[in-house]
Formats: sequence, structure tokens, C-alpha cells
Amino acid sequence: MLKSDIFQRSSTDSATVSGATYNLVIGLVLCWGFLVNWVIVREVNTVWLVNINPWVFFTFYFASCIFGVYLFNKYEEPAISFIGYNFVVVPFGLVVNLVVSRYQATLVLQAIQVTASVTVTMMLVGTLFPRFFQAIYAGLVVSLLGVLAIELFQIFVLGIHSNWIDWAVAIIFCGYIGYDWGRANQIPMTIDNAIDSAAAIYMDIINLFLRILRILGRRR
Repeated sequence: MLKSDIFQRSSTDSATVSGATYNLVIGLVLCWGFLVNWVIVREVNTVWLVNINPWVFFTFYFASCIFGVYLFNKYEEPAISFIGYNFVVVPFGLVVNLVVSRYQATLVLQAIQVTASVTVTMMLVGTLFPRFFQAIYAGLVVSLLGVLAIELFQIFVLGIHSNWIDWAVAIIFCGYIGYDWGRANQIPMTIDNAIDSAAAIYMDIINLFLRILRILGRRR
């Protein structure tokens, strides 16, 4: 939901790099984000997180993410964009920590494997058919907003959660990965754009992982 205008960029005053370098930077930035998440899961005590007032936690979560998106939206300097990326990665990592603590390590590993396979597949499809994902982008946005609205209504008003919502959100984020990857390779290939694109793709992947983990958890 914390999207930016990254993929609307059509020109730049910054130096461009080769496609190989550009995609390597995206990959390295993604790996950094996942490494930070792994360290948070390994080192941060979930008991401490659970005891934080929910309003304080979610205020920090949204404030940090919004500030991070602002930084890599506003500035073209790669260093500042990378700092903004970390302001997104850390709160996401705390949420991942809370979620994975409820599941066995083998199930989490399985969810990682499934997420990785789906991500690579969607990146390939996004590269081959970028126009298709551009055509369905508006539908993805509307669908995600609609499904999340239904989910929030069910949780806070009805006190239930329908299993189909996790499947729907997972499918929608598959579409986002395809779109974001395809668009990432159509904007000017600068280091800053590579970092910003990685931030958008990172959020897609983490959201997909969390939904896949919940789906697999129910099957057990």
C-alpha cells in the first residue's frame, strides 16, 4: 500500500548504468533487506515486541515506512534512497518477526522457498510481458484496496477472517511483483532508480511471503 511514483519516471539528470549493473544493484539491495529482516528475526525478542502498546507500535510502523517512502521519492541521491529503504525494511522486519514466531522453522523455510520460486517466476513473466501487467495495474490497485477493506471489516466488526482473503492478497501481490519488475526495467537505469525499485519490489515480496506463510500454516 505504501507505493510511490518510482515507475512514473521517464527522464533523469543522473548517470545511467548498464542493464546488468542495474539489475545487480536491485538484487543486492533486496538481499540487504532480507538480511536485515533475518537479523531482526534472530536477535529481537518477540516478547518485548508483544508488550509494546499496539498504538505505539503501529504509529512507529507507519511513520517509519511513510518517511522511508518520502526519502526515496524525494531525493535522487542513492545514499539517501538507501537510508529511506532501511526505514521501510526495519518496521517490516519487526512485523515479520512477530508473524514467523508463531510457526515452526520448517514451515517458515517452506514459505521462503515457495515465495522465492513465485517471485522469480513473476519476475520472468514481468520481463516478458510488461504491457500485460501495465494493463492490469489499475485492477490490481482496486482489488487490493477492496480486499483489504473487506479484511479489516471482518476482523474489527465481525471478528472473523476468511481464508480466501489470504489467497486473494497473495495473487494480487504476484501481479504487483510482475508489474514492478517489468516497470523497473523500463525507467532510466540509474543507481538511485535501482534502489527505489528494489524498495517497491521488497514490499511486494514481504507481503507475499506473509500471506503464503499463513496459507501454509492453515494446511498444517
